[in-house]
Amino acid sequence: MSEAATYLVTGGMGCIGAWALRELVRRGDRAVNFDASADRHRLDWLMSRDEQARITFVQGDLRDEGAVKAVFAEQGITHVIHLAALQVPMCRANPLLGAQVNVAGTVNVFEAARENGIGHIAYASSIGVYGPPSDFPPGLIANDAPQQPRTLYGAYKVCNEQTARVYFHDHGISSACLRPYTVYGVGRDQGMTSEPTHALVAAVKGNAYRIGFCGTMQFHFAADVARQFILAAETALDGAYGYNLGGQPHSVEQFAGIARKLLPDAQIEVADVALPFPAGFDDSELRARFATVYETPLDEGIAATIEHVRRLGDAI
Repeated sequence: MSEAATYLVTGGMGCIGAWALRELVRRGDRAVNFDASADRHRLDWLMSRDEQARITFVQGDLRDEGAVKAVFAEQGITHVIHLAALQVPMCRANPLLGAQVNVAGTVNVFEAARENGIGHIAYASSIGVYGPPSDFPPGLIANDAPQQPRTLYGAYKVCNEQTARVYFHDHGISSACLRPYTVYGVGRDQGMTSEPTHALVAAVKGNAYRIGFCGTMQFHFAADVARQFILAAETALDGAYGYNLGGQPHSVEQFAGIARKLLPDAQIEVADVALPFPAGFDDSELRARFATVYETPLDEGIAATIEHVRRLGDAI
């Protein structure tokens, strides 16, 4: 990108956001992080403090319309990667706060973009917008399948996708939302599907770990997801679109088996309770739209995560 490009990452203290900041810094791009948290532990796992010094940190609440608009105007934002959100457990525990952050906060991002003449946004949705396997026929779930979420988190994401469509209709702001499934890698230390990563960290440290769910799902290496969001922010579209990240489905037992092969002493068990989500989602729309789809093979991503954890040692 040009030297004038400035990327806003909301939620940069989270897993995908931290990886996105790392990628931007190492590409030589100007990155601005907007987050309510000042906790840099994930960034510390991914980059040095000298690298972090190249990031502009703005601490603020996504619910604060004025603060969101100020960061756009004052920092000269040109590209938007909106990732900040409360996860499933937090939305369940405090529905009002979840709606304020996930829904109203997203409206604030679109409003700030509109006021500052930004014509395109990339933002995070989730496969949580879909319902359980019983809602669908066998096979991969189509990109345009009915969205019938069973969680408040999923409902809020559906609302955001609809909001994006209205902003394109009313103001011409195009958008791309990406719907990840199970993200893994260093920094994936919270959220409902973070347990495979916890298992890898435990195994490297010589500790036993029981993953609390089984089943088949699509695993996404965190670095790949971050790169896909950056590409989505750089790719102007002719509407408001949502894309399943997709990829080859694997079972949780396969994930654990790869870890055991790489770490023969690993004590990783897998529970026999499946998550209430389909095994996989069709990514043909993503592949048709973007010239590059980042997809590290599962064994390579697990190996890279294990090596990363080893390098961090007691720091993680």
